[in-house]
Amino acid sequence: MTLAPPAPVHTSTVVVPRTRRRSLRSLRKAALGTLGIIGFLLVWQLVALAGLVNPTQLPSALDTFAQLGKMATDLEFWRNVGRTMTAWAIGLTIAAVLGIALGALVGMIPFLRKSTHTVVEFLRPIPSVALIPLAILTYGIQIQAALVIIVFACFWQVFVQVLYGVADIDTVARDTARSFGLPRSAQLRSLVLPTALPYIMTGLRLAASVALILAITAEMTIQNPGLGRTIVQAYNVGNITTVYAIVIVTGVLGLIINLGFRLFERRALAWHQSVRGEDVL
Repeated sequence: MTLAPPAPVHTSTVVVPRTRRRSLRSLRKAALGTLGIIGFLLVWQLVALAGLVNPTQLPSALDTFAQLGKMATDLEFWRNVGRTMTAWAIGLTIAAVLGIALGALVGMIPFLRKSTHTVVEFLRPIPSVALIPLAILTYGIQIQAALVIIVFACFWQVFVQVLYGVADIDTVARDTARSFGLPRSAQLRSLVLPTALPYIMTGLRLAASVALILAITAEMTIQNPGLGRTIVQAYNVGNITTVYAIVIVTGVLGLIINLGFRLFERRALAWHQSVRGEDVL
């Protein structure tokens, strides 16, 4: 009696439902988010039409978006967007490089971590806006003054996350690397970075949002060119509709930045359990 060979297992029957569920879940989230935005705009428009708030303090949604459409045709508006995003990008890049490099160095050397702990805990809670007078005295009304504020605040977001990531390295793996005599460069590349990468990505995502907030805050207070200064100028002349329109623009920029960094995080951590677990669910 001969036994029939086992039927082949088609893995596509398992992969397709997971992909379909993931697509349906993404569509559902997008639909709910769109409904939430539409509902918010309807409430905004109804409140303005009903006169529940003084029109000089709350223009209607239609007027605000009409003003936003006019601004979109103005080249100076896009220049201000570019100036704000330039300060954001430069400040975030400097903070990320310094935070990752110093965080890895301090985290890998116990003596440095213990000796700098008090200094870190003292400097980290200082509000970055408290440095605005010093930045103005040093650089005047220039982008460098804004960068001082952005870099100071974003540095701690990345630096602390890297410290946590280095501290999360498995002691057995670390002792094994040392017993094999791996140099620090090899330990950094093969042990420290893979373990700390999820923490680094979290720090970068948080720092990206903080950098945009402080770029606009610096422009409002220091008065260097950008969206923040445009908000203040529009408010000073009583153009509240323009103020709301630019606020919407800053919100859209923040949303794009957050979604972009989330996508980058998922791509960079596609091998990590946290991301793979989300795909399975």
